[in-house]
Amino acid sequence: MARVKGGLMAQKRRRNILAETKGYRQQRSKKKRVAREAIYHAQLHAFAHRKDKKGDFRKLWTVRINAALKAFDLKYSRFIAMLKTKNVTVDRKILATLALERPEAFARLVKSVQA
Repeated sequence: MARVKGGLMAQKRRRNILAETKGYRQQRSKKKRVAREAIYHAQLHAFAHRKDKKGDFRKLWTVRINAALKAFDLKYSRFIAMLKTKNVTVDRKILATLALERPEAFARLVKSVQA
């Protein structure tokens, strides 16, 4: 029986791997073995950083809300506690958006919670 070399499939595999590492520097975009390892590490970090991104956004929202509350002589922790006692269910993303884009609506919300 004749031997099958598989050159075509090897080329296709190599082409797909190198296409995935397009834009990487030096050997990572030119050599199959190094490129495969680069893909592996990139996917590992991508998974971890997708998880980190959620925490990063929450930190950003907290900072924005706290900055907007300085005009009312309030701190973030006290404001969140007031929201909970008044049973106002507005998440931090919406609060940060209000503080940034609609300061008058944010001011009305703060006044209603303080009263």
